[in-house]
Parts: sequence; C-alpha cells; structure tokens
Amino acid sequence: MFTSKKLSKQKKISHGFFNRSGGKSKGIYKSLNCGLGSKDQKNKVRANLRIVKNKISKNSKNIFLLHQVHSNNFIFIDQKFRLNKKKIKADALITNQKNLPIAVLTADCVPVLLYEEKKNIIAAIHVGWKGAIKEIIKKVISFMLKKGCKRNCITAAIGPCIRQRSYNVKDDFKKKFIKKDKKNKVFFKMEKNIVYFDLPGFVKSQLKSNKITNIDTINIDTFDKKNNFFSARRSLRLKHEDYGRNISLIMIN
Repeated sequence: MFTSKKLSKQKKISHGFFNRSGGKSKGIYKSLNCGLGSKDQKNKVRANLRIVKNKISKNSKNIFLLHQVHSNNFIFIDQKFRLNKKKIKADALITNQKNLPIAVLTADCVPVLLYEEKKNIIAAIHVGWKGAIKEIIKKVISFMLKKGCKRNCITAAIGPCIRQRSYNVKDDFKKKFIKKDKKNKVFFKMEKNIVYFDLPGFVKSQLKSNKITNIDTINIDTFDKKNNFFSARRSLRLKHEDYGRNISLIMIN
C-alpha cells in the first residue's frame, strides 16, 4: 500500500493506494485484483476487497464502489442516501459519513483523493482521459464548495497511474485536447515521431485551475512492470484477454 505524505498528516482520515500485491487471485489477476467487473472469480475479488478494507479499518463498513463509465458524474453519500442493489454508474464519490471507505478502481487511469479538513468531506475520483476532458474534477470541487468547503482547506493526492513516458497516443487524440484549449499542447511531447501524453500532469493542472494548491503526486508508473500494478495498456500489449484493477480508497475515521 502506498500513501500520500500530505493526506497522511490528516489524522481524521485513512487512505491508501494499492498495487497488485497481497491478494488471493491467480493467473493474470494475481493477486490483489479488486475489480468485480473483471472476469476473475468473484469470490476471490470479494476476498481481496476484504483484505483492503481490513488494511484501512477492521471495524468500517464495506467499501463503496461504483460502476465506472469514464463519465463526469459523481455521487454524494450523506445520511439520507439509500443504496439499491444495482451498482451506480458514475466516476466519483463524495461523502461526509464516518467509517465508510469510498474507492475507485484503476488500471492506468488516475485515482484522485480529496479531503477538506473544515467540513470533513472526502472524495475519490476516477480520472481517465475522457473524464479529465469532461472536467470531472471541476464538477466534484464545485459540489464540495456548495457544501461549504474552502479551496484552501482541500488536500489532493494524485495516485499511481500511467506516466507520460509510457502513454503514447495518436494524433487525433492530441487534437481533441488542443481543440478544447490550445494551452493543452504542453501536455504532449514528440519523440521519434511518437506522441506522448502527460495524463497526471493534465490532472494536476485541472486541480490548480480550480485553485487547489495543496497537491501531492505519487510518481509511480502503473505501466512499468517493476512497480507491480495492474495496467490495461500493458495487458493489451501482452494480448491478455482481461486485466485486474488497482484500488485507491479514502475514509473518514
């Protein structure tokens, strides 16, 4: 488990960014696969989720997960929230409830965890390039501000994800971002006629453009095999039929 130094200073919360170590799954899912949407055995995934929960708190509620769809939609969980059995389609969770771990799953995308210390509100955001360009971060922060949060009281942690050196993209991908804002060209570099995109850099810029300044970045590349994270892109290159999911979670103690 990896932690953010800045979030770790906040004593009212617990959090963690997990790689694929320490679980029950086998084969291409070895071993801490937390993706119930994968083709892994469901009993193994549920066992992995229990392992993760117990690392954070043995006495907490079960981890709250979404059906992630690369959107800019979020869910706010308060005392009035009632969960039906069907998983909610969204890509961010916000809550003010204690002992409720909220989490996002990634396999190269960016996990972002937020904590606002005055109102004691947390958020977990799944930011792929689609969610990023749809400004999911702005939507989440805007909602938190409506709930009375202050920008200067928000700590943000950008978790392990695919780094620029591993994220080669096509020219039409680059054009989408330049069309959105010409300034986005700074997040692309060309090497030997190959274009590389800086997704975590783009995510950090979105936090900054929303006037969040207390930002921690965990500079770990999920694509790099030695870091032992699940990676959709690496699995695709290896021609695997599927891939596991890494989990990142945060909880108010």
